[in-house]
Amino acid sequence: MRFDLVDLQLFIAVADQRSITRGAERSHLALASASARIKGLEDALGVALLKRGRRGVELTAAGESLLDHARLVIHQIDAMRGDLAGFASGVRASVHFLANTSGLSEHLPKALAGFLREHRDIAVDIEERESTDIAAAITAGAADLGFAAEHALPEHIERFPFSEDRLTLVTSKRGPFAGRRQIDFQEAGSCDFVGLTSATALQMHISRHAARLGIRQHVRARLRDFDAICQMVAADVGVALVPEAAARRCAKTMPLAMVRLRDAWANRRLVICARSFKALPRPAKMLVEHLRAEAV
Repeated sequence: MRFDLVDLQLFIAVADQRSITRGAERSHLALASASARIKGLEDALGVALLKRGRRGVELTAAGESLLDHARLVIHQIDAMRGDLAGFASGVRASVHFLANTSGLSEHLPKALAGFLREHRDIAVDIEERESTDIAAAITAGAADLGFAAEHALPEHIERFPFSEDRLTLVTSKRGPFAGRRQIDFQEAGSCDFVGLTSATALQMHISRHAARLGIRQHVRARLRDFDAICQMVAADVGVALVPEAAARRCAKTMPLAMVRLRDAWANRRLVICARSFKALPRPAKMLVEHLRAEAV
């Protein structure tokens, strides 16, 4: 049985969009051609892959199985292309790494810099994602490695601890709660906030828990990094939730007060994860060993 990569890419697009029409558009194919390709896949496999309805399509059990394998195949093909293209640019291999906001800003830069300095023939392609999205991507084989909050990972994903991450409320020295040592997030719900941009993984995490508590945050400013957020807080614009590591770093040079959150969701164990560490390409395995040595 032979598979066409265009067919597999089309099937992934149709599954993601839950629509043959939108899947065809995403794959830059005519609808008639896309329909014929999906039908050809089903005929070749001898099984229905999609349940077609008025509102789109749903995957059958066989379709779910094919989707999992198709993602792995396409990821491997993309990795192969990247590695081979690297020979032309002088970089011979690359690692696709997904990380949450705290990882990108506070925990990984120093460790990754050390690795890249030692291995000049390896590139690391790193993207910011929310921990739950990282878990889905690792499960689907869409990335080599992830840096995520452990609570978001299903049991089948392999992992090892890298660091602890506690979200901390920061306020100006003259702001609300400046004299407090601990607080429940609910108490700060009516305050003005300074936050990250809405699309960042950590801001989505905070917003989701605020919504569960019935808190509608009044965000006066949205910024892209923790240093800028803490500068706004120090100027008494509002309070903010930031990782404890960022709060401690900024408090050394800014008039800030740190207040620990008692909420369980504010304490996160951060881990390096993979679908299978043993099955990783050699460059990714080398990065894993480096990160194990750097783990706190």
